[in-house]
Amino acid sequence: MSGPQDVSTTLACDLAGEVVRTFGEVRLRVFGTSMVPSILPGDLISVERTDLFEISPGEIVLYLRDGRLFVHRVVARLDSQDAPRLITRGDRLCYNDPLVSSSELLGRVTSIQTHDGRRHRQVRPATGLSVWEQIFIHVLRTSDRATYLYLRLARCVPGFSRGTACRA
Repeated sequence: MSGPQDVSTTLACDLAGEVVRTFGEVRLRVFGTSMVPSILPGDLISVERTDLFEISPGEIVLYLRDGRLFVHRVVARLDSQDAPRLITRGDRLCYNDPLVSSSELLGRVTSIQTHDGRRHRQVRPATGLSVWEQIFIHVLRTSDRATYLYLRLARCVPGFSRGTACRA
């Protein structure tokens, strides 16, 4: 049975989805850690409505599923005539999400503003990562403790989180 918190969260997510569908864009605060180091908890993202056919691998998208919003990176596309789909995954996760349909997709992330509001940057696809960046991402994927320490340093040391290890 869903409690009041679950109902209000579902309504808020549905409202955000309706705003982007109606007005073409929305700004949202991120709370999860699945996109660390590209997007940190507290960052503000801008999302523009887009069609599934306009999305390329490497882009970060927002989709709505089961009353929850997800901001994950597109790993691949499945282009079939009757039902094209996206394969997505959080940068810090080791597994792909269930396929994302056109009806679930809300849009692409176009910019990220840091949680303290001091830096604003455009999003670029994750291509051509250095060996060190790949190792860093692997460490974050396999260690919750390393992710915790990274987030603590990012909060305490200005500019730390937006170094070369950030793919967005």
